[in-house]
Amino acid sequence: MRILHFADVHIGVENYSRTDPDTGLSTRLHDFLDTFDELVDYAIGANVDLALFCGDAYKSRDPSQTQQREFAKRIVRLSEAGIPSFLLIGNHDTPHVQGRATALDIYRTLPTPRVTIGDNAATYLVETAAGPLQIVAAPWIRRSQFLAREEMRGLSAFQINEKISETLTNIIQTQADRLDPDIPAVLSGHVTVNDARTGSEQSMMLGSDHVLLRSSVALPQFDYVALGHIHKYQVIGQNPHVVYPGSLQRIDFGEEKDEKGFCVIDLDPAEPQGQRMKDFQFQPVNARRFLTIDIKLDTNDPSPNRTVADRVARHATRDAIVKLNIEMPASLEPLLSDSEIRASLSDAHYVAAISRQITERPRTRLDGTYSEGLTPSQLLERYLGSRDTPPDRSKELMERGSQLIAERNAE
Repeated sequence: MRILHFADVHIGVENYSRTDPDTGLSTRLHDFLDTFDELVDYAIGANVDLALFCGDAYKSRDPSQTQQREFAKRIVRLSEAGIPSFLLIGNHDTPHVQGRATALDIYRTLPTPRVTIGDNAATYLVETAAGPLQIVAAPWIRRSQFLAREEMRGLSAFQINEKISETLTNIIQTQADRLDPDIPAVLSGHVTVNDARTGSEQSMMLGSDHVLLRSSVALPQFDYVALGHIHKYQVIGQNPHVVYPGSLQRIDFGEEKDEKGFCVIDLDPAEPQGQRMKDFQFQPVNARRFLTIDIKLDTNDPSPNRTVADRVARHATRDAIVKLNIEMPASLEPLLSDSEIRASLSDAHYVAAISRQITERPRTRLDGTYSEGLTPSQLLERYLGSRDTPPDRSKELMERGSQLIAERNAE
């Protein structure tokens, strides 16, 4: 039984993009769809038995019609190829208000063959070409569901998260205890597990999440634990494998060095529980590159624009999303030309930022002159005069300054 595990497609992320003149759509939308197509092509070519999606189809809980159409095209391709899909609900698929449809409910309303929606914390039995598979679903739990309970009143945000984690842990354990040991079983969760590592920018957004212990998901009843929500590919446990496949595309510069792709798992249904995993591999995709270039200019550089261009040329900027950081003395700032710098980055897909960090600035001269022979009191007096300090306030500060100077000299 071959399972393709992926998550965090996030169709609709359009930062660092421009409009494609041929389609009128965002170039970043094409990026996300291109890697999704890579995944679908692989699934069909490799005779995958199940596409297991672990949440966050879109960037927004209210995706546009275009975004929904493009996601549906790929799911329908899998269905027409005879590959069932299990679509778990993630936080970006979940409405804030109870009673509203999730972003994936349409597949239940307009039944699509071989598509199962995992919107409840329950066990689903999915038929595949290689036999049945038990999937324990742990979709994103909406905080508002808990806030409405009487026992939640007066609790802090931390205590509420603890309650959510405790409840979800108990549900997973209960469902695992009810599994048929003769049928392969996996856990599909859109959750944060405590041992997971995140990119620098995503970690800021995950600070308020409820967190599960790895031991609460790595149960012996599961042949594989498929997770979503964290964009960084990582295997955080074995026996069973506990895996985040990461997102298919880089979302921001916090993911610049992360490899992107999906996971492929081979299980042998004929083996006993705990011995079914036969192969696991990460399959990389051609995700858009992010590139940060750091350049430091010397004070005596006669041609800073040429230096920047030469340093940029050392990097593979073609089709990348580029951020350029230039550290330089203040004396070179007027000599740098933004247009020349951008010309050196003309083959980049998008220039996210050109930042200048000034390492030193000229001292402010008092009254246009400076003399090393002035005493500290005279310097203070000149400074107060240059700031148009009122006479009364100036007198007070001079007296206090004289006291401090005297104390310092007495040491």
